[in-house]
Amino acid sequence: MNPLALTAVQAVAAMRTGELACEDYARALLDRAAALARLNAFRTIDRERVLGEAREADRRRAAGEALGRLHGLPIPVKDSVNTRELPTTNGTRALADFRPADDAAVLKILLTEGAMVMGKTSIHELSRGWTSNNGAFGAVLNPYDPGRIPGGSSGGSAAAVAARMAPLAVGEDTLGSIRVPASFCGVIGFRPTFGRYPGEGIMPLTFGRFDQVGPFANVMADVVLFDDVLTRAAPLADRSLAGLRLGVCSFLWSDLDDEVERVGRELLQGLERAGVVLVREDIPEVAHEAYNAARQIIGYENERSIGAFLERHGGPPFEAVRSALSANLQETYRLEFHRKDYEEALVVGAAIAEAMRDHMTAHALDALAFPPVLAPAPPLGDNPQIPLRGRAAPQRWVMARNTALSSCTEFPSLTLPAGLTEEGLPVGIEFLGRHGEDRALLATGVAIERECGGIAPPGL
Repeated sequence: MNPLALTAVQAVAAMRTGELACEDYARALLDRAAALARLNAFRTIDRERVLGEAREADRRRAAGEALGRLHGLPIPVKDSVNTRELPTTNGTRALADFRPADDAAVLKILLTEGAMVMGKTSIHELSRGWTSNNGAFGAVLNPYDPGRIPGGSSGGSAAAVAARMAPLAVGEDTLGSIRVPASFCGVIGFRPTFGRYPGEGIMPLTFGRFDQVGPFANVMADVVLFDDVLTRAAPLADRSLAGLRLGVCSFLWSDLDDEVERVGRELLQGLERAGVVLVREDIPEVAHEAYNAARQIIGYENERSIGAFLERHGGPPFEAVRSALSANLQETYRLEFHRKDYEEALVVGAAIAEAMRDHMTAHALDALAFPPVLAPAPPLGDNPQIPLRGRAAPQRWVMARNTALSSCTEFPSLTLPAGLTEEGLPVGIEFLGRHGEDRALLATGVAIERECGGIAPPGL
């Protein structure tokens, strides 16, 4: 048995029966993380604590005690998710020693079911970006090409799963922070309907909107397990691709890098051959404004939401954090966002959500399908401009034009690996489901995975 080749479902099953010792499994994952430390996927790992918890899990099994559904599973956790045992730096030096008094609500559920925090994963500073080129603690590297970014802000969690340091990891997504790294690192990323998983104890960029925790994994079964544990939902129904209706709109497929478009359309062609109905109807005009609305809302609320969070959890005031930020992030916080624009953006955001609900109902869509990012992973660096069809496009447009739709609508979103570019870089496809119908979207993901498979792991 090769522990590194096991899915989370397989590993937990083997540890529950005693076929695999929790300590042996934890050691294998920790050794893998140490061997690939150059990727900078982890900000903090306490090896001896993890091994000690694994030994305790083995003792409980040997004693015949009740075992949780995640028995013995080490899980990497994004460093914006509060942990009692490890610092929660939020990717910035000002919070290097920040130790919240309690675990985030989502972690409490996972830990109660037998999981262990493997370590805190590296992120874009304060989660304010899509590169994970962290000015405080160094850049996270893409496992498929260490000369390229892994995406952000949850870059470390995605890189850890792609590099087989762990089969399942926790990320968080405000405006693409799960979906961009999933696409760039060739893994599955799930952003559920907003509010499906508890958000208390996770540093937000907004006040009660957009910020949503979710998992990374290499196989759909592990994403389903994560959702099962957190929601105790009914067993997932089997779903056929025959007759499944996917919306393919011109706006979300426009201005794409040639290779992203090729890989994405080849996936659609394969799904069509399997019986999927592609509904080619553009989304409502107001939905084209999702990125602009999201940017105004996040820009206006961000300092206030972080400051309120730190005050609530015993951290320093935001002004102390701001003064210690890296230069490029300080530039971000010099941008001015005005209340009038913010209030208009809230109105637009609500109109987008309503229009998209009507659109999906009118065309009987099970989901929309589109590339979450307009280009493959760019080279390491801040990349304020990214080459796109012979011109330089703003990074924020390349990364967030498409991902903003799920954020504004609060619809669930599942990003699956679609294939590799000619240079061997992963390309993902985002499937945007109906509001509240997360289990149906997960069942769709299982069916697509069964038909299309995944992609080869990185050659590390």
